[in-house]
Amino acid sequence: MSITTTIALITSGLLVGFINTLAGGGTIISLSLFMFLGIPPAVANGTNRIAVAIQNLVAVQNFRKQRIIDSDKGIKLAIPTTIGSVLGASIGVNINQHIFEMCFGAIMLGMLVMLIFKPEKWLKGNPTLADKPVSLKSYLIFFLIGIYGGFLHVGVGYFILAGAVLGSGLDLIKANAIKNLIVLCYVPFSLVVFMLNDQVNWTYGLVHAIGNVVGAYVASRWAIRLGSNFIRWIMVVLILVSTAQMFGIISIKSVIQMIK
Repeated sequence: MSITTTIALITSGLLVGFINTLAGGGTIISLSLFMFLGIPPAVANGTNRIAVAIQNLVAVQNFRKQRIIDSDKGIKLAIPTTIGSVLGASIGVNINQHIFEMCFGAIMLGMLVMLIFKPEKWLKGNPTLADKPVSLKSYLIFFLIGIYGGFLHVGVGYFILAGAVLGSGLDLIKANAIKNLIVLCYVPFSLVVFMLNDQVNWTYGLVHAIGNVVGAYVASRWAIRLGSNFIRWIMVVLILVSTAQMFGIISIKSVIQMIK
């Protein structure tokens, strides 16, 4: 591995770890870089999960120290997500991703509208709903989220945040902490599926993880310091970029190529 490739992987990890910990969508950067470096899409999809698992381990530990993570509710929501992720990963190792990416872009646009025009739902949460046990509806929603996360993972943080805020009544900061716990629980299981299908590049994945750890650590400390409104606008910007990438309006892969 060349020095240039190593620097590119670590730099990408810094960005992805920071972005994913605060909201989500950073995986687009790493997937684009992996494919630009010659890794097939399916292998890039599996390789990316190495750093994701490690970055979320760091973020969850930080959120626990700050006492803003509801571990009990997070574990309950992680169970159906994990089950769904195994199913999604089994599909992801074989299926063509183009149609699914277009659907993802459409869903992102819907979430963008909600973030801009109904921010109070994201910022304040619903204490009454937050105190209630996890509903059957929430279990089903997170099972479906798990299928998507296991299949592609790109932007899954947005869906988890939506389910935690709108479905469980958590404010955005607490929902973001739970999001990292849920991802930490399910990603190793989906990673195993890709490993069994020989679709993981461990060298690139572990080098990329170096940057992810630093990015996740910084972001998990900033989340509580800067508050819900900051996270909301980070999400707005990232959804715009993610959607533009999915619909082919911009190409992060081309940007990476120009930089190199």
